[in-house]
Amino acid sequence: MQNVIPALRITNYEESKRFYTEGLGFHIDWEHRFEPGFPVFMQISRDGMTLYLSEHRGDCQPGGLVHFFVPDVDAWYQELLHSVPAARAGLCQLQGPPSETIPGLRNMTVVDPDGNRLRICTRAKS
Repeated sequence: MQNVIPALRITNYEESKRFYTEGLGFHIDWEHRFEPGFPVFMQISRDGMTLYLSEHRGDCQPGGLVHFFVPDVDAWYQELLHSVPAARAGLCQLQGPPSETIPGLRNMTVVDPDGNRLRICTRAKS
């Protein structure tokens, strides 16, 4: 169970929504705006992983880094390459295939439209 929900700053709602839903397969759990046309604060999730995305300038700065631990990073990579249309269209910026650049982890990094990095990790078998 995830006990902390990271917040990432987004600057373009439509572009970010497309990236996370079509590109990475997240689902929108809810969205909040104080009034129509105001910045959005939203929650997205996939496979038990949850993120907040915020257009509010005071919440955080673009360019964050979040580590997600999944059972099989290679399966995620294959899904992004072959199963998700937006990934094939270049919506998902993959920084190469999974590798073991971090000791003890097999990982890959995906960059969102605001430069936030999502590091998808699987613990290396010892």
